[in-house]
Amino acid sequence: MRQVVLDTETTGLDPMEGHRVIEIGCVELINRRLTGNRFHVYLNPERDIDPGAVEVHGLSAEFLADKPRFADVAEDLLAYIKGSELIIHNAPFDIGFLNHELRLLPSRFASVADYCTVLDTLALARKKHPGQRNNLDALCKRYSVDNRHRELHGALLDAEILAEVYLAMTGGQTLLVLEPESTNQSANKSQQKPRSTILVNRPELKIIHCSETELQAHTSRINAIDKASNGKCLWKSQR
Repeated sequence: MRQVVLDTETTGLDPMEGHRVIEIGCVELINRRLTGNRFHVYLNPERDIDPGAVEVHGLSAEFLADKPRFADVAEDLLAYIKGSELIIHNAPFDIGFLNHELRLLPSRFASVADYCTVLDTLALARKKHPGQRNNLDALCKRYSVDNRHRELHGALLDAEILAEVYLAMTGGQTLLVLEPESTNQSANKSQQKPRSTILVNRPELKIIHCSETELQAHTSRINAIDKASNGKCLWKSQR
């Protein structure tokens, strides 16, 4: 099973207002194991970046001025994600931006959904933890994923963190993987640090059998509940 954990950074919040993708970060999982195979690019959006967005990711127009355009990397990106399951936190946001970028290309490309399936971890987290905060920072705290080095948002860094959160949220994984440093260097120091993913094998659960005395006490209690409820004790009917 091949999965790709993906994140993007953008110039603003709405592609319909002309905002563009400025960073794409992906990490690969094969059979729930990080392989070290990454896709990471910075992009020249050919427009200004909202000040509020710069505060989030720290990427400036000056830094991005000599980077490739989305059109230059579109085929490589689609080849990388083709046939995989994309894992994205708040997938409608990232997929909306990527589909908008594809529509802007002179040669017609299909939408992202025509190349792969998509799993939204925000929707998954809301289902598992209704009524709670389910942003990436909250999930890191809930699943004991270390994100202290995350001073700013970054697509590759957030994809790496999300991979750990996803594995923990869906049952963990048992392989120690040291990922090599990305060939694409970032202006943001926090994204230049090689990271390790460490999840420890969980010990086998110990089975504790009840004693004959405990079994008799349990049976007696169930019979009493059944009598008090006129034979409607669900526990007894399902035994």
